[in-house]
Amino acid sequence: MPADMQPLPANAAKSPAAGPRLRFDRNELSGAFGDLGTDLPLLVGMVLAAGLDAASVLVVFGLAQVATGIHYRMPMPVQPLKAVAVIVIAQQLSPEVIAGGGLAIGGVMLVLALTGALEWLARVIPVAVVRGLQLGLGLQLTILAAWRYIPSLGTSGLILAAAAALIVLALLGNRRVPPAPFVIVLGMAYALVYASPPGSIADGFGLALPSMRTPSIADIATGFIVLALPQLPLSLGNSILATERLTTDLFPDRPVGVRRIGITYGLMNLVAPWLGGVPVCHGSGGLAGHYALGGRTGGSVVIYGTVFLAAGLFFSGAFAELVSTFPLPVLGVLLGVEGLALIILIRTLPRGEATGLPLALFVGGVVVVAPYGYATGLVAGGAAGWILSRRRL
Repeated sequence: MPADMQPLPANAAKSPAAGPRLRFDRNELSGAFGDLGTDLPLLVGMVLAAGLDAASVLVVFGLAQVATGIHYRMPMPVQPLKAVAVIVIAQQLSPEVIAGGGLAIGGVMLVLALTGALEWLARVIPVAVVRGLQLGLGLQLTILAAWRYIPSLGTSGLILAAAAALIVLALLGNRRVPPAPFVIVLGMAYALVYASPPGSIADGFGLALPSMRTPSIADIATGFIVLALPQLPLSLGNSILATERLTTDLFPDRPVGVRRIGITYGLMNLVAPWLGGVPVCHGSGGLAGHYALGGRTGGSVVIYGTVFLAAGLFFSGAFAELVSTFPLPVLGVLLGVEGLALIILIRTLPRGEATGLPLALFVGGVVVVAPYGYATGLVAGGAAGWILSRRRL
């Protein structure tokens, strides 16, 4: 791992890059694209499958990013809820049920945060289990990048992905010349040459504002059963516990805590549905991606959110056309960086603890291969950790 990507030591002095002041320099610009490979396909899939209003989805998503960057002043991401997105795309749920599910998820998470349940879970679940959840997510992201995104355009896509990967390898960790802007420019250049003409995108230009949505009690109840129950175990493992662990790794002098993460997670989902937004979360993968590509403050998240905000306000009429022009192999390279940044966190487990690495590998494997992998991995890993700890007594 490049020296600049190493977690800060616990006794490190607070530097300008790690301090609370927002930055908007070239490194924050580079880090801003660290989560694009995950977010964009999920947003596109939900908008198209459920017939959602693109302006509402993009504007609310962008505003959530901006608010989160300003609040945390670190590259704390906002991501579409993965299990929710998969269910919405597969079942083509109505916008009202999606809104109801978001309210149900937000309400449950806020209760867990305010009652101290999240802090109790953080105490009783071993660090090795959290590392295993991160490992499993990292493996899923890299597999998705390698098997679906990168080969999607055939030979030309492989060449494009190779060029993007070389840029990342040459510049990763370089604070003077960060890699992501060059990778994005490469993808845009390909789109201009081979994809739809710019005029077709320009035709969709025009001001659009979010539209209000009012889910019924029945929508909230349906959303709780169909969306909240499958999503919450994943959120507890990755969005809350793993994200809190990673903020401690990367910013040990600026503790966040699971309660604070749970509160902002809950509040976002209690506000977004009324404005037509999709359910969202925080996530360790996005944080790792922002950090790996150079983000050190909330500036990277604010920049990222501003891009979505502008796209929703002015280009939502050509949303499908706009996103289809950007090559998936380039997104695959960015997604792979995010996945690898999560995988290598396993090396931070204490070397002297005999059960730590095997437990993390076990949980990571469960996440990848088991149905409802995050929930299964969280429960199975917690049980295995408890049994191992009892055997040592």
